[in-house]
Amino acid sequence: MVGLVLVGHSAEVVAGLAAMIRQAAPGVPVETAGGLSGGRLGTSAPDVAAALRRALEATRGHGVVVLLDLGSAALALDIALEELDATERARVRVTEAPFVEGAVVGAVAAAGAADADVVVAAAEGAMRMPKLPRDG
Repeated sequence: MVGLVLVGHSAEVVAGLAAMIRQAAPGVPVETAGGLSGGRLGTSAPDVAAALRRALEATRGHGVVVLLDLGSAALALDIALEELDATERARVRVTEAPFVEGAVVGAVAAAGAADADVVVAAAEGAMRMPKLPRDG
């Protein structure tokens, strides 16, 4: 099963989103990397690399999809990806999906045994999901 890695600037935010995913899509591997020591906001490349490795191990070859809370998290992700070997990197997909909606929708797709391409497409499809009811 494809897994998710949530990379964010707040440990509390990524932990809360992981909890949502575990309820919405039980069994989907989800790992987090968020915040810095002492509860400070930020991202840590070593923490991201560790989360990627845990997720890759849990997925047993099915790959992982990474979601970022803010664009600046991409820097920590880029550094972390450099720590992986080519085989591991090939199993990592990064998406520009909305963090919360994309993670939940992507996880539901993964729970349905979707491959990484479908999980990415589902997560990115969340960009077009309305949050408010539309009249008429």
